[in-house]
Amino acid sequence: MSQFTLNLIFIGLSFAVYIGIAIWARAGSTAEFYAANRGVSPVMNGMATAADWMSAASFISMAGLIAFTGYDNSTYLMGWTGGYVLLAMLLAPYLRKFGKFTVPEFIGDRFYSKTARIIGVICLLIISITYVIGQMTGVGVTFSRYLEVSNSTGLWIGAAMVFCYSVLGGMKGITYTQVAQYVVLIIAYTIPAIFIALQLTGHVLPQTGLFGTLNGTDTKFLAKLDQVVTDLGFRAYTEHHSSTLDMAMFTLALMIGTAGLPHVIIRFFTVPKVSDARKSAGWALVFIALLYTVAPAVGSMSRFNLTATMWPGALTGDTYSQPAVSLDTIENAESTQWMRNWQVTGLLNWEDKNGDGLIQYYNEAGSESEPLASAIAEQNLQGNELTTVNRDIMVLANPEIANLPSWVIAIVAAGGLAAALSTAAGLLLAISGAVSHDLVKGSLNPNISEKGELLAARISMAVSILVATILGLNPPGFAAQTVALAFGLAASSIFPVLMMGIFSKRINKEGAIAGMLAGIIATLLYIFTYKGWFFVSGTNFLEDTAANWLFGISPASFGVVGALINFGVAFLVSNATDEPPVEVQELVESIRVPRGAGGASSH
Repeated sequence: MSQFTLNLIFIGLSFAVYIGIAIWARAGSTAEFYAANRGVSPVMNGMATAADWMSAASFISMAGLIAFTGYDNSTYLMGWTGGYVLLAMLLAPYLRKFGKFTVPEFIGDRFYSKTARIIGVICLLIISITYVIGQMTGVGVTFSRYLEVSNSTGLWIGAAMVFCYSVLGGMKGITYTQVAQYVVLIIAYTIPAIFIALQLTGHVLPQTGLFGTLNGTDTKFLAKLDQVVTDLGFRAYTEHHSSTLDMAMFTLALMIGTAGLPHVIIRFFTVPKVSDARKSAGWALVFIALLYTVAPAVGSMSRFNLTATMWPGALTGDTYSQPAVSLDTIENAESTQWMRNWQVTGLLNWEDKNGDGLIQYYNEAGSESEPLASAIAEQNLQGNELTTVNRDIMVLANPEIANLPSWVIAIVAAGGLAAALSTAAGLLLAISGAVSHDLVKGSLNPNISEKGELLAARISMAVSILVATILGLNPPGFAAQTVALAFGLAASSIFPVLMMGIFSKRINKEGAIAGMLAGIIATLLYIFTYKGWFFVSGTNFLEDTAANWLFGISPASFGVVGALINFGVAFLVSNATDEPPVEVQELVESIRVPRGAGGASSH
């Protein structure tokens, strides 16, 4: 059976399950559409939250970024997992006790203002649409390879699939679909990792294999990887090379951004009791850890395998002990079929610049280092000949690079799509809830019927899918980089207002409105300065390089500054204006201090 046929079978079966679940669990009321009728158990909700969380950025892109950067990109792991601890301890139980459906609804009621609620909707839309762009990027990458279509065609196919089960099922259907998607994606991620860890280190567990010895040698795997990449002029894999300030800021932006992501927060509105919200966060961390502890091994081993493919000497001794891979091998050998497969997508490419029939892969910026300098002189190298390696392909291509069985490759295809589609569905639900429940029912048409509100939710979800797909055709970075921008926006707008709403009785509606606007506008302007207006290529004011960043702070890290601006403006404006009404201050007290009741109360 051909690889393409296997891909179709595995992807088709997984999609059939997702759509079947959506039909079985179709939402028939707004309570089911927005919060699954608050009947999801903590374990089930933890698994669904993990799938909602582990997006294309986690499954497809994170290990790829770690593969090519090494230690410095461990910020993704630290920031994203740390954010869940913040969410579990500081936000989830209190928001669940408040008893509402959406984040903007909490903002509107806590700050006794329709204007605050509408601004909350606007912030949520900006964050969620940016996040969905990253998911659609991952969908396009996966479909383009495994269904052998163009990247843009893959995006439209993925959009159609998300439309089918998200619009139909609502939170009730999405919850059970995400449980199935978690099972698919965790199997798809760990099985290839186990195979590759065994091949390279003899360890069954990738987590221990990362620190093991390379098979056939007495050298630690990471030490060998460091030697191989530095021989090719790249920076050492295990060392810190970037700005420590920016690294710390980026980690913090991911942490507080995680705690402010609307599509994650609404998952805690689906459990029966307040105590279940905290339990859900704990279970989510357990399920997330199953993938996140494997990601560093997947990243490092995929980098080693790619390098060994290009320079066979990396496996047998010194990198240059054998010539680079030949053009004839790439174009004809079975072992390099994966390169030909990915070249079709445009995400991998090469060029024989010096006409020697070999494809030499190295870092031109490090050409003065030894032994690369000697190789350049002896082999008349004219530049790096592996001209394109998209970071988002590394996890997906890893099983092919390691020559794993065809069924493993097909599982990875299904897993990559499960990761991207599960998060896209959660984001779209957050968007539709904000538009239909907060904007239409909460502000524009309070007397709308339940049937009309459901229709508005589904229409807004369909429009959001269309917008995200169009923007996903030209994303502002790799999947994880695009998603990181969404975290910065959440950190600067939603997280501060939720924290102040729960823990400060003094913050009033004027302060909350001013803080949200100041935080998100400052962050958006900073991002657009380097990434272009609305991420449109060529509209940026400055080149996105460290030399141009303000105080060395990257656009993805600026969310921390935006959060500080939000907090500062909110406190200044609140202290310059009237205190919140007494009943609102009592409401804050009742949210923070449980009075013996386990169940959530609606205010």
